[in-house]
Formats: sequence, structure tokens, C-alpha cells
Amino acid sequence: MFARRLTCCWLLAPALAACAWAADQPRAAEQAAVVSHITVVSDKVPDISSLEAWSRSFLKPGMSDEEKALAIWRTTVMFQHQDSPPAEFLNQEGLVYDPLKIFHVYGYSFCSVASADVAALARHAGLPARGWAINKHSVPEVYCSGHWRLLDGSLINYFPRPDGTLAGVEEIISAVSKWNEDHPGLAGNDAKLREFQRGAGGAGWKQGPPLLAASPWLDDKGWWPAKSHGWYSTMQEYDGKHDSGRKAYLTEYGYSQGYQLNIQLRPGERLTRNWSNRGLHINADRGGGPSCINSKTGSGALVYTTRFGDLAPGRVGNGTLEYDIPVQSATYRAGALVADNLDEQAVRVKDAGQPGVLILRMPSSYVYLKGSLTITPILPPGGSIAVSFSDNNGLDWRPLAKIDAAGEQRIDLSPHVLRRYEYRLRFVLSGGGTGLSSLRLTHDIQHSQRPLPALDVGDNKITFAAGPAEGTVTIEGSTNLANKNRQLVYSDFHPEVRGFEQNLFIDSSGEGEITFPVATEGDLVRLRFGSFYRARDARDGLDYQVSFDNGRTWQTVARAAGPTAGDCKYVTLSQVPAGTRKALVRYAGTSHNATGLLSFRIDADYVQPHGGFRPVKVTYAWEENGQARQDVHIAKQPQETYVITCAARPTMKSIVLELAN
Repeated sequence: MFARRLTCCWLLAPALAACAWAADQPRAAEQAAVVSHITVVSDKVPDISSLEAWSRSFLKPGMSDEEKALAIWRTTVMFQHQDSPPAEFLNQEGLVYDPLKIFHVYGYSFCSVASADVAALARHAGLPARGWAINKHSVPEVYCSGHWRLLDGSLINYFPRPDGTLAGVEEIISAVSKWNEDHPGLAGNDAKLREFQRGAGGAGWKQGPPLLAASPWLDDKGWWPAKSHGWYSTMQEYDGKHDSGRKAYLTEYGYSQGYQLNIQLRPGERLTRNWSNRGLHINADRGGGPSCINSKTGSGALVYTTRFGDLAPGRVGNGTLEYDIPVQSATYRAGALVADNLDEQAVRVKDAGQPGVLILRMPSSYVYLKGSLTITPILPPGGSIAVSFSDNNGLDWRPLAKIDAAGEQRIDLSPHVLRRYEYRLRFVLSGGGTGLSSLRLTHDIQHSQRPLPALDVGDNKITFAAGPAEGTVTIEGSTNLANKNRQLVYSDFHPEVRGFEQNLFIDSSGEGEITFPVATEGDLVRLRFGSFYRARDARDGLDYQVSFDNGRTWQTVARAAGPTAGDCKYVTLSQVPAGTRKALVRYAGTSHNATGLLSFRIDADYVQPHGGFRPVKVTYAWEENGQARQDVHIAKQPQETYVITCAARPTMKSIVLELAN
């Protein structure tokens, strides 16, 4: 059996920003058509919906720098499993280097991405970080109390010194190199190192370098927690070499920053996230996928995950985002981006002398894998509906179909939405009386099971929050034009380019500017933007500039300075003139020696038109001892807590979010 009880309606923490919004937001529930920033958090799973939420969950007052660094390492271990990496083709390598996107959307990747995760979180916490390319492996270091500390979040290890502080990469290389000098014939010999590890009843590895033997993450047989690597591989990784033939070297695993979990719902929209998958994943079109897609938590490749609090049955999740647009109700208008020359009460042409236009925006916090549009038109003689698609914020449109026959019709959106987080549909209705009887969008999405708000045996405190009423327009395209057919590239966002080559390195003129236009449907609240860049000369760098008056005046927000072979810099600008809905974001640089953009991202947060709060329905489904259980809660306030009690260890099934009727 299970029980649930309401414990309080208004939270004082941790959603301080949401509470401040809720206190002064004026709209009545029946007026709000879009509810934003919806989170449901279990007290068994930390809230990592944004960098600020992550900080509240993991960084506690009074922590030392080394304690913060360990919390960063623990975050990466908890939410990213070592596996074949997902590819979105938004940077030079094509991989996903945004830590929150990895944690929420995928839950798996490999060592260079884990290194980027640690670096991004460390710098957000105010700690310097850097990366190392070592022998067949990538690792990060965080600077604490005057020393660099190795914190490997992919293979799950670190190495305490005798005084309890953690060692850095160079110290580990030194320890391994010295031991190799004393044990000729073992260095770099995989078979002999494995044999040495197995010696002395499986504890031969303890006779290796004392620094390695001191790690608390090696088990009795010398294996790291995931059992995929062990002492023998570490001895090769830290032998001072690199698989390219050069020595181990410092590098920057250039991360992206800007993704956050902003679940938005309109009437007729429903998000289902499952603690399971149907074999769908982002790389299905490339033939390969993560080996953990069929793994079970606590066994096999995921054997270590329960040690870090994982309550999910597995790692890879497949969910759905559905939108049954209320085309026969006035509600449709508030959920649309554009509704021109259409009746107030239904999607139907008002003035027969000109077409009616309906544009829908479909943002998602989870990556689209598949999609379909099902439409039932109302077509008088001569009437037609043209359907077109945009994935670059409405800058360009491509036709999908022209509907001029009665009856339900289905359009496959899958080739268009794959690897996207937002798209727009435009319906141009021609002819008096032309309209829509029904319109439905369905999508398969990919998400990680790990950060979902799982339940455990006993009482589970559930925290619901909504707000602030904000949406986001994102500009992010690959700087590698070869990715054009697999992903958006930078040129798809119609930048004005001067002095940059096609690969976004400044040309021989020595000066370059690339300017992106930004437009939002509501008043602009803030701009969050930055890049992974290169500026090898101390005289070089990129100025981050913004104009709110169509380029007449500019303000420099920050400088991404040289000298560096690669670094990341992201900034937030909140001082935006009231009523602004357009801006220009410019990267302006100088180059004496290879200055350019390796990747970039721009996020424009804006006041969501018709945004506010209305009751949200939260439906949990799980099993206890093989018996189906369900909890349905209607959140009637923007912040609530309630309790779900499980009499036995639950097996999680799904969580569904939708606006209550």
C-alpha cells in the first residue's frame, strides 16, 4: 500500500527565484496559457535543473575548495556513465560537451566529456580547472589550496597523498614512471601488467606505486568501480606518454554552457518521461549506440551506480512529448506564436480575402528523436492548407505538405526534428471557411533516467515548482560546415560575417566580426552567451559585444583573451532595456596567430507571452512487489510539497506532466 499527504503549500527554499516570481505574478490561473520552468524533485534525487539548482544541491556553505571539487567529481560520476558518446554535431568533434545536457538528456558519454563536465562545474563554482590528454585517456584537474587535483569522473578515481589531500596528474605520472624504472619489462605491457595485478591472490596490484594503491576506489582485485578498467590500465594511462606519440599534455575540453531544464506546458500538451526505453537513441541513424541501453542499475556496466544513489532501473530513457492543440477553442491563440486572420474561437480563416496563418513553436528540454503531425482539415471547395517547417528560429522555412483533400492526414516529422530541441510549424490556410478540425503533434524524445525524481521505500518528499514565466531562444550551430546535413551550422542563423574564414577563424586581415541577430516573442530578460575559442597570441582575443539599437551603439560585455590554444568563456547580461525584443550579439576579434571560434552558444531568455501559473497534474507510476501503483497530484500553487509513501522498494515506471483540466 502507499499513502500520500500534503505537508505544505508554499516553499521558502530552495526555489527562491520561483517563489519571488510567484509572489508578484498577476495572472489568474484561467488566464495563463503557458506554464514554464516546471520541476518535480524527489528528496532522493538532487535537483540539477540549472547550474544554480546544482549549486544549491551540491555546494554547501562552509565547504573547503577540495570538498567542492569532490562534490563536482561526485556529480559527474552520478549522472554520466562511461560509454559510447552521443553525437549532436554541434561542435568540431560532433560530441555533446554541455554537462547539464549530458546529465539530463543522455546520462552517458566518455572521458573527454567527463573532463569537460568537471571543468565547467568547477569554473562555475569559482575553481580553476584544466584538462590533460594522457595515454589513451582524458582527465581533468581542479585547483584547490595551492595544488592541482586529479578528479577522474569517467573511470571513477582519484589518488590521496599521505597527508590526505589529492594528487595531481604530474605527481601520478611521476609515481608510475619511477615504479616502471624499478620494474623493467612491465612498462606499457598490457598482458604483463594484468598478470601483475592478478598476482598474490588478486592483490598483486597493491605492490605497485603506493600512490595508486592508496586510492579508495580500487576494489580487492584492483578494478575501478565500473569494472571496465583496473590498475593495469591506469599504469599505462599515466606512463607519461600520449597515444599520438608525444608526451602527455595539457588541453582544454571545450564545453558548451547554456542548456537548462525548462519544461513548459500549454493546454493539450503532455510530457511523459519513462524509467525505461524502447531502444531509441540519438545515434540510431549512425548504427551505433550506448552499450548501457539495456543495462540494469546495480549490475553489469552499471554495477557501481547504486553506490552513488541511483534508484532508476536503468540509464537510457525514452519518453514522449505530445501536443493536442485545442483548435476548436479560443485557448489555441495563447499557445501559438502567430495567429493571424483566424477566428477568435477556432482555427478558421476569418477574412476570405487573405490567408490565415498559424505558427506553433515547439521547444523541448529533451532531444527529439522522432515526430509526427496528424491533421484533420476543414476544406471548403478550393480551400487548402500549406504546412512548412523551420528549425532556425523562423529565419527560413521549408515546405512539408500542401493539404487540399479532406480526411485525417499524417506527416512524418522525424527526418526534420532529429537532434533538435526546438522547431516551428507554419500553417497557411487559404479560402474562406478553411480551418482545422484537429491538430496533434507527437514526438519520441531521449532522456536520462538518472536525474528523474525517483521514489524509494518509505516516505518520499516531492517538491513541485513552476516559474518564472520565461522562455528561451537559442542560437547554436556547428562551426564545422561539413555537419550541414546532420545539424544546424552557424550560417543557418544568418550572421553578418566580416574577416572570418568559413571555419570561423579570423583571416589574414587580422580582424574579424561575426554578428548574430536575436529576436524573441516576449520582452528580453537576459542574454547568456559565450564560446570555446582559440587566441594563441597575448595580443589577441574575442570581445563579446551586444547592441540593443540595431548596431548603432555597442557594449562590450566581456573579453575572451589570449594567449591560449583553447579556452571557454560564458557570460550573462541581465541589464536589458525595458521592452526590448531584438538584439545583436557580436564576437569581434583580432588575430596575430590563429584566433577563432571553435564552438559557441547564445541563449536569449524572455518573458513568456500568456505565461503564468495554472494547476499542473503530476502522475507517478511504479510497481511494488509486482503490483502497479499510481499517484496523481494536482499542484494548485506554483510551489508545493507533498509526500508519497512506498511500502516496498518501488520499481519506477513513468512520470507524466500536463496541465490540469
